[in-house]
Amino acid sequence: MFHLKRVIFLLLILSFSVVETFGGGQNRAGTSAAPELRIPIGARYLAMVGAPIASVTGLEAIYWNPAGVDLSLASANALFSHRTYLADMSMNYAAVSGKVGDLGSIGLSFRSLNIGDINVTTMDQPDGTGQIISPGYFVIGLTYSKQLTDKVSIGANFNLINETIDKVASSGFSFDFGVSYKNLFDVKGLALGVVVKNLGGTMKFSGNGLFVQANDQSSQRGPTYLAIDGASAELPSEIAIGLSYLQSFDEENSLLLSSSFQNNNYAYDDYKFGLEYSYKNLLFVRGGYLFSPQSTDGTPNIFQNYAVGVGVNLKEVSNIDVSVDYAYVPVEIFDANHVFSISFGF
Repeated sequence: MFHLKRVIFLLLILSFSVVETFGGGQNRAGTSAAPELRIPIGARYLAMVGAPIASVTGLEAIYWNPAGVDLSLASANALFSHRTYLADMSMNYAAVSGKVGDLGSIGLSFRSLNIGDINVTTMDQPDGTGQIISPGYFVIGLTYSKQLTDKVSIGANFNLINETIDKVASSGFSFDFGVSYKNLFDVKGLALGVVVKNLGGTMKFSGNGLFVQANDQSSQRGPTYLAIDGASAELPSEIAIGLSYLQSFDEENSLLLSSSFQNNNYAYDDYKFGLEYSYKNLLFVRGGYLFSPQSTDGTPNIFQNYAVGVGVNLKEVSNIDVSVDYAYVPVEIFDANHVFSISFGF
């Protein structure tokens, strides 16, 4: 049996193992590889700004804390989500999972950042050359999650990352690991969660687009093509710890309160607070607030503010286990983001 002391010891080992990875804190804020890894997916928990990492369940848990995947009550799940993002970009997400007896749950996921078509311009043709490129960014994930006891669950993601821009491409792997503990200190409804995300090696671009024509002064062969060695960049690693508390007032009304702190390797730290009101487990109203300190030059986090959302669980009024969720995420400078999700349980 797992006891609280063992879990705390495990969490401490997990935290200390990544101290070096997150060294430098906010002094390292800047550009990283694969920034699409940090774009949240799914409407339910995004409406609470991702605060409930301790109580997240189902396929959205693949992003927030994979320990929650095996906590789903259904034997198999499917989820589809669409998010309007910045500057006419969008993020699409699809995932499936299934329980494999006593082994736990296995999940597969696919997320794609759709940037759209881009007109190629040069210094000589600033209005465009007539050529159009369509960058492609996608992540394929394999998830394993296991509820070890009635209180403790763990989970991990193994992600394949691929980025393509015209004639150059980059690929890499990342790893996520999460732990959740329910009924902390034997308090019913109190949960603790810890998750480490986007651990992995560096990434860099290569391909024909990095070849340039030059003259080799040491030879007589004239102009030739030389390859530029692209710079490598680290993944946007992050670690988060959160608490959630579920208060049931009666058989029809309940309230979930959540908070979390997230330390980001290549961004400023996040402080998150969220709540979800449930009526008969049929109608859900959600909201959250994200606070992130701005940089020393006054540049704000454009997502710093609130988010709200609603959801409907049709299982309570039909024989179909279907949930539909929506989240509204305001953004400074750009148009607000709208997130839609539909999930199925079998």
